[in-house]
Amino acid sequence: MKSNKSNRCPVCNGYKSMSETTFTVDLGFGVVVVRHVPAEVCEQCGAEWLDDVTSKNLEQIVQNARSSHSMVEISEYQPSPKSKLAS
Repeated sequence: MKSNKSNRCPVCNGYKSMSETTFTVDLGFGVVVVRHVPAEVCEQCGAEWLDDVTSKNLEQIVQNARSSHSMVEISEYQPSPKSKLAS
């Protein structure tokens, strides 16, 4: 792996690489679990980073679950076509 500052972990100075994570939110009245979320993950300490588009997609998933008052919402991550087109 190339050593450059952008792929170094700011937490432990290990290396970050593209991987997947599981995103969970406790809404108080229920929980949201989104599996297979793309993320940069530190190979040494496990710290995770999401890009802006992924974060916005997750915010929408959580808002939809909050609006429907779901007790349990479990889904696979699917990129939003609208988010890809937004600048």
